[in-house]
Amino acid sequence: MATRPSRPARTLGIFWLVVAALFGVVALGGSWAPQLGLDLQGGTRITLAASTAGGEPVTPQKLDQAASIIDSRVNGSGVTEAEVTTQGSDNIIVEIPGQNRQDLVDTVKQTAQLRFRLVAAEAQGRPQPTPPSPSPTPSGTPSTGPGEKHTAKPAPSPSPRGRALSDGLVAADKPSAKPSRTPTPTATPPASPAPSAAPSAAPVKRGAPVDQPLAWMDNPGTSWLQKFEAYTCPPPGKSNAPVVDNKSQPLITCDDQGIKYLLSAAMIEGTQLTGASAGIPQKQAQWVVTLSFNSTARKTFADVTSAIANQTSQLTGQPKQFAIVLDGKPISAPRVDSPIYNGQAEISGNFTQAEAQSLANSLKYGALPLKFTAPVVTEEGPTLAADQLSAGLRAGAIGLLLVMLYCLFYYRGLGTVVIASLATAALVTYATVLLLGHAVGFTLTLPGIAGLIVAVGITADSFIVYFERIRDEIRDGRSVRLAVEAGWRRARATCLAADTVSLLAAVVLYIFAIGVVKGFAFALGVSTAIDLVVFFFFTKPLVTVLARQPFFYRGHKMSGLSAEHVGVERLAGVGPRTEGRA
Repeated sequence: MATRPSRPARTLGIFWLVVAALFGVVALGGSWAPQLGLDLQGGTRITLAASTAGGEPVTPQKLDQAASIIDSRVNGSGVTEAEVTTQGSDNIIVEIPGQNRQDLVDTVKQTAQLRFRLVAAEAQGRPQPTPPSPSPTPSGTPSTGPGEKHTAKPAPSPSPRGRALSDGLVAADKPSAKPSRTPTPTATPPASPAPSAAPSAAPVKRGAPVDQPLAWMDNPGTSWLQKFEAYTCPPPGKSNAPVVDNKSQPLITCDDQGIKYLLSAAMIEGTQLTGASAGIPQKQAQWVVTLSFNSTARKTFADVTSAIANQTSQLTGQPKQFAIVLDGKPISAPRVDSPIYNGQAEISGNFTQAEAQSLANSLKYGALPLKFTAPVVTEEGPTLAADQLSAGLRAGAIGLLLVMLYCLFYYRGLGTVVIASLATAALVTYATVLLLGHAVGFTLTLPGIAGLIVAVGITADSFIVYFERIRDEIRDGRSVRLAVEAGWRRARATCLAADTVSLLAAVVLYIFAIGVVKGFAFALGVSTAIDLVVFFFFTKPLVTVLARQPFFYRGHKMSGLSAEHVGVERLAGVGPRTEGRA
């Protein structure tokens, strides 16, 4: 009977070269410890269920925007290594490893607030180095900083911060490097107010009512001006305590560039936006952001823009501005070139595509906010997590030891194949976990460890199916070497079917489950795939190599393939004289 060329030794050699290459790639990452998940080092996990205010479906775009904003909130509070991910069609998972931060629950599930406010004053909120040779700025001539652009107009020079806002043609500049807005100690104060100078010297005692924003922006009162003067922005990369954004009260806050703002009570809510988009209009070369308001806000917007269009602030001497504030932080502060009566506005400036789309997304998200509930909030301390990890590893070790002892007792010499295969699968699994941690940020969690332990049983089951098929072939009269090949053809399909079912179950769980079940499913799927690789490219070639050794093909009593152990009178191809002997 002709046999197909079989080179099991070569297959084993290639397999171990691949495993060595896998560990070589891991070594390039420089870390031999897996990334631990929240439950292994303690912290807080928050599962948020999202819904829309009007009951509409939650779209992936809105869910991604919400996750981005929540990520900024959590990490902006000084919490490092926090992860915010989306799961399914309406869930956001917030994991804050290493810290017990119950106070972040309310911050995380707070619906993002987009509001439109009037700018009463703005100034540099971070300490600035004193110029080596300061000189007074001539009255009426605004100074410009490095890279600053402005449009020549007869009115006072527009705020370098401002972007124009209009219903048709807009021309303004994107903010760039900020000039010093506070007169230097040796400079003679100009006759007219300096650009965005701290307005504490204004002869104002009692301010206008806060529920009248148009009047209040010109006369906020000494109390608010003193608070504004004393307020400082955090250094780059740092964050102040979260801003309390009360729509009915003025607000003092900073943007990302360290410019502080004194803002009026909210005039328009983000929920009154009906649309926002980014694009390049026809016959123009710059990106702009267009926005539209509903009928409720249209009149308010028309009244406000009519009052501040091309107007100069009595307080600062600068063009009046309109600030768009998301979660208490200004994301845009455009000036208004002309009244806007139709509820259609366009924000222009030298935007990049990414900046324009980011602003449009923020506006869109504010227009269609998501509501959140926190159905699952778990807190785990590092001590509890360590105990759970120890217990899980102990259970896995005991289970693996029992499987090995059973296989040695029942399959004898073939049991060494089980032990070698399980050890190889463990090596490959460990390298895969490390590689996934470097490549996609996979973290090892307790459910993931459970998935890996469950896979041990699936892997052992493949060996048992194969070995029993070999024994059946021997009972049918085939020699050990032929039985190994014939049993492989029969066992291969069975093991593939079993592992396919396991993989499908893992995929379904991963797609539809949330929280810790998802980690279990991922680990189970990875382990099942590794089982297939080890079974095809290590276990089968190893059994083929061993079947060529006299200890096995002559049926030694300790080989697990002796005639007595298999249940036949004698092995095919082995005479009575050699039966059961090495």
